Amino acid sequence: MLKNKGGKMILMKIELLFIGSLFLTLPLYAHFQMVIPSSNIVGDQKLAGITLQLIFCHPFEQVLMNMERPIQFGVLIGGEKKEDLLRTIAEKKIEGFSTWTANYKLKQPGDHIFYVEPAPYWEPAEEKFIIHYAKTVVNGFGMEKGWDAEVGLETEIIPLTRPYGLYAGNLFCGLVKINGKPAPFIDVEIEYYNVDKKYSAPEDPYITQVVKTDGDGVFVYAMPKPGWWGFAALSERETKLLNKQDRKEYPVEIGAVLWVYVEEMK
Repeated sequence: MLKNKGGKMILMKIELLFIGSLFLTLPLYAHFQMVIPSSNIVGDQKLAGITLQLIFCHPFEQVLMNMERPIQFGVLIGGEKKEDLLRTIAEKKIEGFSTWTANYKLKQPGDHIFYVEPAPYWEPAEEKFIIHYAKTVVNGFGMEKGWDAEVGLETEIIPLTRPYGLYAGNLFCGLVKINGKPAPFIDVEIEYYNVDKKYSAPEDPYITQVVKTDGDGVFVYAMPKPGWWGFAALSERETKLLNKQDRKEYPVEIGAVLWVYVEEMK
């Protein structure tokens, strides 16, 4: 009887090792926090009302993940004035997953930086928490002021290229900061928001493009197709977070995310 139990235990261990090896061979696709406006350039006051979508997903593959209510959501106008917009968001279920939407009306000229700090997301496959601070810039009524302003997030991408009025093929340049300081030699993951799965990738490495910041924390990338492109500069926070389920502390991946829209020249 003992021998039989021991044999079963050995078989169980072999099965677990086999399952674990499968997870190691499966690709772990990039997570992206998204903040997507219905328009990133508002030139007419009659069209000043925009809708913003807050989504956590794998953008290229259109795979959603659940997003809890954000910790903060706001806008920085003209590089000077902040508005707290957290009270304006409403939950929207898509395929059973929680996403969030907000309506906003631009009231003054200047660049509007919309930003979101999501609740920490527990990723069991990687045994870590994920917090991606995401931003996007909407130009208001032609005044180009404030698009390169710093919101003051734990980590963020400061655009060195104006992040609107871009054509496919343009070179985009950004500066990554962590706690206000440039972040040299860190990975920046880049994905296309592949609406309706218009494009397919020939192999997994094509799904997420990867560049590194240089010694000054700067990266560059040329966007080949029109649409929304997300840049996620990833690092690990020095402190860990407690997982309430097993009462253990785990690493925290923080990401500085910026979404930009590019048009096709016609």
